[in-house]
Amino acid sequence: MERHEFLAKLGIGLAAVCTGCSLVSCGSNPKNEDPTPGSDGNIFTTNLNTELLNIGDAKVSNGVILARTAAGNTADAFSAVQVACTHEGTFINYNQAGGIYICPLHGSRFSKEGSVLQGPAVNSLKKYNVVISGTNLNVRA
Repeated sequence: MERHEFLAKLGIGLAAVCTGCSLVSCGSNPKNEDPTPGSDGNIFTTNLNTELLNIGDAKVSNGVILARTAAGNTADAFSAVQVACTHEGTFINYNQAGGIYICPLHGSRFSKEGSVLQGPAVNSLKKYNVVISGTNLNVRA
């Protein structure tokens, strides 16, 4: 194989690898920005007659993950924290079996209140307030 042919093939291979890396790692991470509340102070509203009916159900909206952690339509039956892991910004998931949030990228674990239980994340998730009015649940900063 000639030197110029080798370098050309090497360049194409590296370009393919770099493109794949950016799509998988950097491209899947959300921005870690605070949501902007509306004029009423709400980040978002959920109707409890149609959403989050079962323990373990979760909803992501405006940079927040809201999870039903217990039965009943009281504020303490829900948890609302930032959806972006504080380690690298990957969307976290609520794990009903453990009652915790888990980052699927590197395995950081957070309590329902957002405290770090296991790294590599070292900073807690921002916690949001849950206010229930009738059948509406409002997430507020």
